[in-house]
Amino acid sequence: MSDLDEACRKAGLIWVYRDGAGQMQEAPVESRRAVLAALGHDNPDAALPGTLRQSTSLAIAAGQPTDWGPGPWLLTTETGEDLHGEGPLPPLPVGYHRIQHNGWIVHLLASPPSLPAPPRRWGVTLPLFALWDGARQGMGSYAQLGDLAEGLAPSGAGFLGINPIHAGFPADPGNYSPYAPSHRRRLNTLHVETGHALPETGNLIDYTATIRARRAALEDAFASFTGDPEFEAWRGEGGAALELFVTYQALSEVHGGYWMGWPAEYQDPHSPQVQSFARAHGQRLRFHAWAQWMAETQLAGAQQRAKAAGMAFGLYLDIAVGTHPSGAETWAERGLFAQGVSLGAPPDLLGPSGQRWGLAPMRPDMLRATGYAAFAQTLRQQLDYCGILRIDHILGLERSFWLPDNLPGLYVTMPRDELLAVLRIEVSRAGAYVIGEDLGTIPDGLRGALAKSGVMGCRVAMFERDWDGTNDFLQADAYSPDALASWATHDLPTWEGWRQARDIDWRAKLGEIGDEPAARADRAADVAAFDSLIGGHDMNAMHGFLARCSSHLVAIQGEDLAGAIEQANLPGTVYEHPNWCRRLPLPISGLISAPSLKQTGALMAQAGRNGP
Repeated sequence: MSDLDEACRKAGLIWVYRDGAGQMQEAPVESRRAVLAALGHDNPDAALPGTLRQSTSLAIAAGQPTDWGPGPWLLTTETGEDLHGEGPLPPLPVGYHRIQHNGWIVHLLASPPSLPAPPRRWGVTLPLFALWDGARQGMGSYAQLGDLAEGLAPSGAGFLGINPIHAGFPADPGNYSPYAPSHRRRLNTLHVETGHALPETGNLIDYTATIRARRAALEDAFASFTGDPEFEAWRGEGGAALELFVTYQALSEVHGGYWMGWPAEYQDPHSPQVQSFARAHGQRLRFHAWAQWMAETQLAGAQQRAKAAGMAFGLYLDIAVGTHPSGAETWAERGLFAQGVSLGAPPDLLGPSGQRWGLAPMRPDMLRATGYAAFAQTLRQQLDYCGILRIDHILGLERSFWLPDNLPGLYVTMPRDELLAVLRIEVSRAGAYVIGEDLGTIPDGLRGALAKSGVMGCRVAMFERDWDGTNDFLQADAYSPDALASWATHDLPTWEGWRQARDIDWRAKLGEIGDEPAARADRAADVAAFDSLIGGHDMNAMHGFLARCSSHLVAIQGEDLAGAIEQANLPGTVYEHPNWCRRLPLPISGLISAPSLKQTGALMAQAGRNGP
């Protein structure tokens, strides 16, 4: 084994792998060296700070004694109690503790062994931005989310799921993907309802006009804000992390949305120039804090309305797999993220050409050295407002696919067991349930580890087949119980779009299909086979099939209820397809009163999914 091979092995790199298309791949030497540099090997700028080099983390079982090595230790519990001892550690409650031993600091992640399974229920998923009522204008708001939840609950829906609503880039109307956020621990304030009229923009959202109008409405509403003790208390509790975020927001108004393009003195969040800017622009910081408070208040209100209307879980929120490399999150916590590489995926069914997402990956060594605090906080921020949490591309808890700039990618091993321990701690404390998007090139053993932790997977009907045998679509009783079943996802064609091969139309237009007639013939055969399985060819037959499947949860897509043909996102594209722009064909009032919703609710009730 060469020195390079040994260095890659020690760093957890996987440079020889089988992609989702079944082809063996080997990353070139240049890719391996670039990833090693991003992890701090032979790169002083990326090395772990000296204060963290003697820190690590360990997942342990809550409530059970833990073996420990010889020598005295100092244990500090999450509540701040100091315990001195030697030998085994006492049983510890669920939470985050810390032990000092033989010159090391070890973060102890005391978690329950597993999360409970949810009751057998169903719900609706759709993009928040696609909601409208009365007129096709603006983009969906948190208040409209509450309206829709109240309207869906009488049909028996137990949850309402939406796309990620992390803070984005208002200064750049061309960057509106919910999966490429500026900060995952802050909310998108463009969904705040102000009561102001917005411009009509047709079936596709014109983000330039909409963002301009939304920002103007927020400014007008803030101008009449005279103060609120609850806001002042909330801002005080937010501490330094909140102040860094609102400082970033104010700086972006002056220097642009992406910190890597700012003057050098403003790229360091702790520089004297940044501190001076914050003092001189106090009112702008206050505006951005108020807007964030409004977003949290209205989202909390939507969850309260959903639960009060009878939804078993209320909202179902989604955490993006990564963050923009030049956004607020990476500016504030530079060392946590690897630079010069992007998250992505090798070729698979969702992206035949592979995917480069333009997202900064969290470094496994930094996560471990800091006790996974950032990961825990990201989870906590979402769990405050929902009963179900979806983790986008949960495969990244086992291994992440890193692509250096202008080079092929490879996998980096992640500390799966510790990340799952943090996930169990946060979800159990919130009394919620969690779904992991386990689609794509799935590592051996991951689904078993998720199931053992009580993390539900995703079972997408168009992909649920006997891949190791006949290739037939699976029967309803063959679906995994510990999963959420659905027809598709936001990255896949709608029910009608699949039947009409609209995704093949798009892929052919992009030159990604070698034999188009064969692809269309295969799709026609698949449609016929699925129709035979479900005993019909309409949406009711498909929803009835999902209602009968063995999975604990079923998600019905709002686009299907509304009769949409086009999908929300075409993976691997940015501007070649109108991603994240499509409004629903029906307004909120039309969706609530649609016969398709009533019929679906009846099918779910017959299958015992509407609760007692």
